Amino acid sequence: MIENSKQHSIILDNRKKLCITGADDVLGFNEETVNVNTSLGNLIVRGSSLHINKLSLETGEVEIEGAINSLQYTEAKSSKSLMQRLFK
Repeated sequence: MIENSKQHSIILDNRKKLCITGADDVLGFNEETVNVNTSLGNLIVRGSSLHINKLSLETGEVEIEGAINSLQYTEAKSSKSLMQRLFK
């Protein structure tokens, strides 16, 4: 069972705007995929023309806009953030 320290929620508005709470880190992103580590596991957002409008790891909020096609939870692959992996 996953222990969650932060409340996690997802609000998808017209498949164009996704608001996520309980985010711990953004592990990677491009125009087709955003990988967010949440308090309940990794969340992969797939679509096209995706961009991150808001990112506040202090409050755990992430806002993504674009044509959102799918949301998928996966097992955690790495506990290191994108910046930590880039600047080893």
